[in-house]
Amino acid sequence: MQIPVASRLAHTGEYYFSRKLRELAALNAAGANIINLGIGSPDLPPHPSVTAALTASAALPSAHGYQGYQGIPALRGAMAGFYQQHYGVALDAATEILPLLGSKEGLMHVGMTFLEAGDAVLIPNPGYPTYRAVAEICGAEVREYDLTAAAGWLPDLDALAATDLSRVKLMLVNYPHMPTGAAADLPFLTRLVAFARQHDILLVHDNPYGFILNETPPVSLLAVPGAREVAIELNSLSKSHNMAGWRVGLLAGRADILADVLRFKSNMDSGMFLPVQQAAIAALALGPEWFAELNATYRARRELVVELLRAVGCAPAPRQTGLFIWAAVPAGFADGYALSDAVLVEARVFLTPGGIFGSNGLGYVRASLCQPETALREALARVAARQKTGPERPAELVDAALSQK
Repeated sequence: MQIPVASRLAHTGEYYFSRKLRELAALNAAGANIINLGIGSPDLPPHPSVTAALTASAALPSAHGYQGYQGIPALRGAMAGFYQQHYGVALDAATEILPLLGSKEGLMHVGMTFLEAGDAVLIPNPGYPTYRAVAEICGAEVREYDLTAAAGWLPDLDALAATDLSRVKLMLVNYPHMPTGAAADLPFLTRLVAFARQHDILLVHDNPYGFILNETPPVSLLAVPGAREVAIELNSLSKSHNMAGWRVGLLAGRADILADVLRFKSNMDSGMFLPVQQAAIAALALGPEWFAELNATYRARRELVVELLRAVGCAPAPRQTGLFIWAAVPAGFADGYALSDAVLVEARVFLTPGGIFGSNGLGYVRASLCQPETALREALARVAARQKTGPERPAELVDAALSQK
């Protein structure tokens, strides 16, 4: 018997990295020893106080039951305190903070709460692939807005305003931007809020990268005057606190909007494990010295990754923030897919092709900083020693190498 797949998945395939990790695992099982510079999963541990809080809480007999759908008050208070301390944004911990099992979950909750057939969603090109998947699964129309290097990877709001926006309900934005590492300053965010107010669009700001290699103070969209009326913000402890696998995120914004999201969320999960909440409280209490130490590590790694990308002929853009380096591919390669395949086969190093983030990323690759310096030096050595057969390398050789089991 074959069960038909729901039509909502007609345009949505398996997530790229889900497929790619399986492929890389097969290559490693065959002895390839791939150095994976594709995924932004921090390899560094959380602060010891975080794991200590988890362990202490997990040892309590009372810690293992279902939890409230909005998280414990102490967690919401810690999240509100974090926003006050680092962004200068005052939030009501009881009504304007909604803890999430990761911000990726939150994106789907927001989509399922507000989107349906007939609605349109503005998503960045290039941008996080999940944005498109959420819109498609919810039955909404995807409308891409272009981001380019020439424009500093910021949208042309005047060009967008000249289009028919009457059916646009949400606009997904993400600064510091992934995959390009571009930042958005307060003047631009102020213009963005004015644009949303003018066109009755809810801004959904995805903001997990502000504390990684950002030479300026991190900015929240909610710090813009009037933003609370037209914007909500997703944040996460995955990158800033080395807690990607712990799945701790949050949604911040206007109380009535979060209450609507809770109507959906409360039907999808049974709350966050209490020891994880206690650990998150400890993480949110960490001071500037935590971020200084974290960024010192990433700064040293960035130098090695930039050197590696230049060794394959790429041109990394300057002044990038976040856990990745975004770089234009050299002349002679059709796109980032071709370069990624060549480096994978010739050097056993995986770089993410920029095309997975949208058509405006086709001429780029992205490299992660989430490998120790020893692995990055090994990757650099492999790239420097690789056979320089260039773009004429036969496609069938690449395919054969990738299909090894």
